[in-house]
Amino acid sequence: MANQSAIPDKSKVQKQSRRVNTWHIITYVILIGGTLIAVVPFFWMVSASFMTLSEATSRALVPRALQWGNYAEAWKEAKFSEYFVNSTQIALITIAGQLVFSTLAAYAFANMEFPGKNVLFTLLLSTMMLPEAVIWVPNFITVTWLGRIGPIPWINNWPALTIPFMASAFNIFLLRQFFAQIPRDLWDSAQIDGAGHVRYLIQIVLPLSKAVLMTVILFTFIGSWNALAWPMLVTNNPDWRPISAGLSSFLEEAGAHIHLQMAGAVITILPVLLIYLVTQKQFTEGIATSGLKG
Repeated sequence: MANQSAIPDKSKVQKQSRRVNTWHIITYVILIGGTLIAVVPFFWMVSASFMTLSEATSRALVPRALQWGNYAEAWKEAKFSEYFVNSTQIALITIAGQLVFSTLAAYAFANMEFPGKNVLFTLLLSTMMLPEAVIWVPNFITVTWLGRIGPIPWINNWPALTIPFMASAFNIFLLRQFFAQIPRDLWDSAQIDGAGHVRYLIQIVLPLSKAVLMTVILFTFIGSWNALAWPMLVTNNPDWRPISAGLSSFLEEAGAHIHLQMAGAVITILPVLLIYLVTQKQFTEGIATSGLKG
């Protein structure tokens, strides 16, 4: 009798397996549906960029023949060469600032003790809950005032487009989480060798943090490259406007030429896709090792 009671009921096992299979099917359906929602518009954008005007307006799925000339025409008509240079310069300056200021702040929160450390870190994290538009007005007032008293103007110039974004609460948090996981024994060994915080950061911490630094670079580049509202607020001529502003103007000028609009959109997002493909491994590793993975 004891042996019979230990044998599991086949009907219960079958019911449990059916429930598991049902939940697996539901999960896959949801994932596939979400993937289609994300991929289909992107696929049609790329496909339409190779179509003729008649094919694009008729909502065809694929072009009969690839119209590579759409890209050359969109590049020329939208003057993307000028905007591309502007966006590249803005992104590089912003990335350099992020790597300096966010790294120093994150290291201080992770490895240094000072009065009010936890309070300041909590206040820093609380700023992540603020909508981006909330800080536009104080930032605009600040850059306008600094441009008046400084040696160079900030409005219609690179300082207004880069300096307010040379530190990010999220990037500081991301770096701080990674720095805090570095064994404390390395700091003790560095002190025995006579190293201070700066030398320890440069020679030990940063070489161990390549993955998370690449993640910060990727996030910063995407944010800078895709920025539109703030650049339009602090510039009133195309001299320093980024490629997103050029695309916005081109979409208005192109009018009903949907195929050219889509070609311009593909040109705009292509650098982001290329950088992500190049840094995908480091990006995944940086997220996983910083304690943010789900």
